[in-house]
Amino acid sequence: MIRQFLPCLVLAILAFGVSCSGPNARRIPPPTLTGKVLCGYQGWFNGEGDGARRGYNHWARGNARPGPGRVTVDLWPDLSELAPAERFPTDFVHADGSRAEVFSSYLRPSVVRHFKWMEDHGIDGVFVQRFISSLRREVPLKHNNLVLDHCREGARLHGRAYALMYDLSGLAPGQADVLIADWKKLLKDTALTSDTGYLHHNGKPLLALWGCGFNDNAKTRPSLDDWRKLIAFFKNDPESGGLSLMLGVPSFWRTQTRDSISDPAFLELIQLADVISPWTPGRYGTPEAATRHATEVWQPDLAWCREHHLAYLPVAFPGFSWHNLKGAKLDSIPRLQGRFFWSQVTAAKRAGAESLYVAMFDEVDEGTAIFKCTNEPPVGAGVQFLTYEGLPSDHYLRLTGLAGKVLRGQLPVTDELPLPVPAETRK
Repeated sequence: MIRQFLPCLVLAILAFGVSCSGPNARRIPPPTLTGKVLCGYQGWFNGEGDGARRGYNHWARGNARPGPGRVTVDLWPDLSELAPAERFPTDFVHADGSRAEVFSSYLRPSVVRHFKWMEDHGIDGVFVQRFISSLRREVPLKHNNLVLDHCREGARLHGRAYALMYDLSGLAPGQADVLIADWKKLLKDTALTSDTGYLHHNGKPLLALWGCGFNDNAKTRPSLDDWRKLIAFFKNDPESGGLSLMLGVPSFWRTQTRDSISDPAFLELIQLADVISPWTPGRYGTPEAATRHATEVWQPDLAWCREHHLAYLPVAFPGFSWHNLKGAKLDSIPRLQGRFFWSQVTAAKRAGAESLYVAMFDEVDEGTAIFKCTNEPPVGAGVQFLTYEGLPSDHYLRLTGLAGKVLRGQLPVTDELPLPVPAETRK
């Protein structure tokens, strides 16, 4: 009889320890999706010597030390609050001649500080990304696991919500068991859904599965049969007691055009989920186009979801640029001092959205980051980076926090930016 109750006792102890240990722990009730603005958290950066054995992963090609011709990011992080041990040198220099440095997501202080920034600016939390391509290799899997631990600690210390999001890009048809096995081990080793800050929906822990129904490459995405298998497993998983599921789907999932597969079975499958989140980065590029997209796409999407008893989580992004990563035009979707981002916030609210997903918190690779970035990036011949247009480095953190207030009805819906923009930076 005692043995029967041991698993429950262990889970209770873990849950209590996660939510209540430490003098700075914030005690918050299990957070729900409604009324939240949540960011995607990549956590995929490394620096040589951080202990991960990944070199300068996601900073430069081949994980080499970043320098002219090798860098793969378009924004440069603001490291002014980081301790010397959190900084990793590059072959770049700033205008004042100082060595340019980067951070590593492998280091606990850097990740926990990001959650402090969320708390400071009223951002509700994040979807922590877990990449299916990393599950079969020891080194990247160790990195993913450690970053998840850091995020759990950051959420606990700073009273933020989080949920796990699997990115299924690269999971070939017939490989659903790879993901299922990872989840079973993860849940057994961490009991993460018992964390006080783990995001819930409809009274159950929420798990996000991203990449359902895209038409880009059928060889590197699960089939609809694989998705049915995954959904059935997670909804009925006895170890977790059953989960609520969010599917990351194409922007044009409902009409099955453009970025979406065309298959009536796809719409039937979507109805098995609890939340859907259409991916919009790159689907429009101006405030006017964002407003039009909300009217023509988000509003009828929401009506369909209400009819089928699904929650709807639209995605907003601050801008886009992958010049150093892909060789494309620098600043291909301009931020306009935050006006582009804010147009999506107000459009989502007017369309009837109750929650919002912001892509991304830390993705400097594609110029979508909202965390603190510098207006003084590296310089040199042929070197090109974006800045925050002279605005404070926390400008987008503040906007994202205010977006939550708009979604919850605590601030009025207005097309004017809710933050002052210095005259010299206006365009």
